[in-house]
Amino acid sequence: MPTIVFGCGKGGVGKSTSAMLLATELTKLGADVTVIDADPNKPISTWSGRGGLPPSLIVKAEASEDSIIDTIEASALETTFVIVDLEGTASMMVGYAMSRADLVIIPMQGSYLDAAEANKAVALVRRQERAFGRKIPFAILFTRTSATIRPRTLQSIAGELVQKNLPVFDTQIHERDAYKAIFAFGGTLDELDASQVPNIPAAIANARAFAAEVLRLLKQNMPAEQPAMAAS
Repeated sequence: MPTIVFGCGKGGVGKSTSAMLLATELTKLGADVTVIDADPNKPISTWSGRGGLPPSLIVKAEASEDSIIDTIEASALETTFVIVDLEGTASMMVGYAMSRADLVIIPMQGSYLDAAEANKAVALVRRQERAFGRKIPFAILFTRTSATIRPRTLQSIAGELVQKNLPVFDTQIHERDAYKAIFAFGGTLDELDASQVPNIPAAIANARAFAAEVLRLLKQNMPAEQPAMAAS
């Protein structure tokens, strides 16, 4: 079953938020999902402990350099999707997880510092391709962006990525109070209180568009005998 790995060279780029949004959106489509929380700060494990976890979502908090490949492979036999939230530094564990990925998602904000770290993550993916003798699809995801304003710096960075022929998600994960609220209160976007959290429908639409694009990318890259779930 498809394994989706979130990896980047630094923290604070919305990596865990994006992984959590994807996991919960996939459960809405009827899939069962395992999230392997390999981030030392354990943000997804903390979120899952607040209650309201979808019944078809499993969170595994134990992962190490020695165990990550076994954990990914065992989880792939148990659930339709495996999502791995990695630490925000380059390490052997990050490389091992990438080697088992059907899609590596590299989140970044619209800054040149983040662009440099994203380029390092791309280089790591390509090293793992050579080391393990297999193609590892990847795409760069802009996160924490404005839904209404596209800064000139962001446009410039996006243009440079395209010039380098690096795949970039059409969907961006916007900066939303709803995403912060989920980590504070637990549960999913659909369970938030509209009287306390603004613009929940917009947050849901953003997360749904992201999940749909992930499914399209998986379908494009998946072998014919192992199709990904169709986007609805």
